[in-house]
Amino acid sequence: MTDPGPTTSPQTSPIRRVCVYCGSSPGHPPRYVEAATELGHLLGAAGIELVYGGGRTGLMGAVADAVLDVGGRVTGVIPVGLLEREVAHRDLTELVRVESMHERKAVMFDLADAFVILPGGLGTLEELTETATWSQLGMHAKPMIVVDVDGYWAGLWQLLDRSVAEGFMKEANRGILLAVDRVEEVLPALTSYRRIHVSKWLDRDST
Repeated sequence: MTDPGPTTSPQTSPIRRVCVYCGSSPGHPPRYVEAATELGHLLGAAGIELVYGGGRTGLMGAVADAVLDVGGRVTGVIPVGLLEREVAHRDLTELVRVESMHERKAVMFDLADAFVILPGGLGTLEELTETATWSQLGMHAKPMIVVDVDGYWAGLWQLLDRSVAEGFMKEANRGILLAVDRVEEVLPALTSYRRIHVSKWLDRDST
């Protein structure tokens, strides 16, 4: 398959809605909840609507509460199965009910202009990797910013670097995820994000 070469997609449209992927648990160090709260205040004060998974617990609840605390808008997207377990946040601007986890991800993706990832578990990792894979396949060029709170995502960077070194990923696609160390760096990162598009497919002649 012929590689057409890299192309750059700048973030030209305004960021009005940001989808945040994060844990439904708070984690042990207080810094994780503090980062989620700081991010919520940052988004709300900037007039950026939060799109997230609709939960009221953990980092999810913290970021939603923080946006609401400063008068911002929050749209939650939650499967009816979780709604019935009473884990949904009841005080959101809008709560969208969907039938499945797959539909939840699709709706959040469609609503969002960009994605910010905080610490979380398997669900957060799955959302991160699927959205990054869609970018790798050229399905979108929306910014993806990972907030590496206290080096939480260090293992992910090691894995991605290994994937490039072992020939499973192109170096340019390694840059789909832009890491920042502090929440205060999120807004500048969103506006400066540049997605360099290259074919997903590695040159077979080099393998």
